[in-house]
Amino acid sequence: QVQFVESGGGLVQPGGSLRLSCAASVRFFSMYVMAWYRQAPENEREMVAHIFINGTTNYADSVRGRFTISRDNAKNTVYLQMNNLRPGDTAVYYCNMIPAYSRWGQGTQVTVSS
Repeated sequence: QVQFVESGGGLVQPGGSLRLSCAASVRFFSMYVMAWYRQAPENEREMVAHIFINGTTNYADSVRGRFTISRDNAKNTVYLQMNNLRPGDTAVYYCNMIPAYSRWGQGTQVTVSS
């Protein structure tokens, strides 16, 4: 059964950093494109970064240059390093595949506030 467990969120001041982790219970994890998504209150869920099987990455314009996605196929884990955080980054962050699996994890809350 596919399962995602996100962790690493918290409260951080503007300009701060966080590193999110996602442990994925997925057979053949290395064969999937993985992504981080986020959803702020009253907003739709949006993709912020994804990483291909060969390690190529892509980012939403709003986070490019500040966020870095990476993966460790040996650990079935995907990471999101977030630097220079802004209040607009406040959201619940989720990981999933592309295309997204129907069952989402609980996500991890990131709050950027002074």
